[in-house]
Amino acid sequence: MPDLLLILIVVLILVLLWRGPKNLPRLGEALGRGFKEAKQEATKVQEEIQTRATTDPAARSAPPAEDPLTASAPGSDRPV
Repeated sequence: MPDLLLILIVVLILVLLWRGPKNLPRLGEALGRGFKEAKQEATKVQEEIQTRATTDPAARSAPPAEDPLTASAPGSDRPV
């Protein structure tokens, strides 16, 4: 974990030197907006999946799949 923190600090110093202190707030705002939009989209997708799982009648009423190894052949008394 300390290695990750050190790398993060070095990257932030390099960005500060490369872009300058005046542009840093704009970069932070853009990064924040990107994270916010990504979180909103992830929430939308999660809600849609939950809605489909609870309202899709085909998914709930489907019969359970039969295991082909234990299923018996029609007209036969022994498993296939």
